[in-house]
Amino acid sequence: MNNAWNKIMYRIWSPIYDQIFNTGPFLEARKKVFQDVKFEKHSNLLFVGVGTGADLELFNPQHFTITAIDLSLDMLEKARKKYPDSAISFLEMDAQKLDFDDDQFDFVIASLILSVVPDPNSCLREMTRVLKNGGELIIFDKFSSIETSSSVRRRLARPFVKILGTDIALNFEALFEENKYYLKLIDKSPVMFNGFYTKIRLRKD
Repeated sequence: MNNAWNKIMYRIWSPIYDQIFNTGPFLEARKKVFQDVKFEKHSNLLFVGVGTGADLELFNPQHFTITAIDLSLDMLEKARKKYPDSAISFLEMDAQKLDFDDDQFDFVIASLILSVVPDPNSCLREMTRVLKNGGELIIFDKFSSIETSSSVRRRLARPFVKILGTDIALNFEALFEENKYYLKLIDKSPVMFNGFYTKIRLRKD
């Protein structure tokens, strides 16, 4: 996967993305991700890889300062059209190289982004950098255990699935190991498909 290829793939995905990833079990999973999080009014929220704005539909833009970024202009335009008169700031940006100051956001929300960026470690580091001390990083994504990621079937399928723009063998524990000095794990809970899709809450300390 690389940024140029991802732009092509998500131009293809954009017309049908909501029909798949913002309905049924995916919609219920998104609700579970946020149900235990206490968002104070006027918090500064960053949505990384906002896509078509599926997560935004669960928030009232009038209660928060919201910035939403995505690499794909096609996906970003879908999200922007849902909120034509809101104060949400929609920006084209690479999640691996965020154009924000350090310690800027109270919450950083990353749904289905770590498994699609070419370098998830850089993405996680950048999201941590722009998060305020004491702020929360909320992740909804697909992760594999060490056992499943090393299985023959998963290893054989991984290159072909990556062509579609996603990684099915990303391991959270390995990713967290390189960033644990800055982040504290608050919650890691399965939300869909026997834990393949997982909710993770991290606090920056």
